[in-house]
Amino acid sequence: MLDLIKYIVGHFVENSEDVEYVTEEHGNNVDVTIILNESDMGKVIGRQGKIAKALRTIVKAASQKSGKKYNIEIKSKDE
Repeated sequence: MLDLIKYIVGHFVENSEDVEYVTEEHGNNVDVTIILNESDMGKVIGRQGKIAKALRTIVKAASQKSGKKYNIEIKSKDE
């Protein structure tokens, strides 16, 4: 599932090698934190959060068979 997230986010950021992905598993819940440069934040979140919402929807649909629930959080490197 992390490969799917990396693939989608990689299409929106300028330098995909600058993006960090931190995953933490808690039973059936998986927390994925995407850490971006400040300049890429708007591109990944989108207007009114539409791209971020779509990313979460795609991951939710793709993870149905695995039985795990993915929680995606997007942060900048400055935080």
